[in-house]
Amino acid sequence: MLSNIGIPGLIIVLVLALIIFGPAKLPEIGRAFGTTLKEFKKSTRELVSDEQPEEKKKELL
Repeated sequence: MLSNIGIPGLIIVLVLALIIFGPAKLPEIGRAFGTTLKEFKKSTRELVSDEQPEEKKKELL
C-alpha cells in the first residue's frame, strides 16, 4: 500500500500534515507515533516468545 505513494505523494502528505497540525504539534505527533510503534513491537515480541515454549512442550510430548 505505501509502496505506491512515491516521493511526490509523500511530500504532499507531509505538507498537508504541516498545514493541518502546524509546526508546533508535529514533533509531539511524531513522538506519540514512535512510542506507539515501540509498544506494539514489544508486545508482538512478547507474544511470539510466549508461543515458542508452548511449541517446544508439544514437540517433546
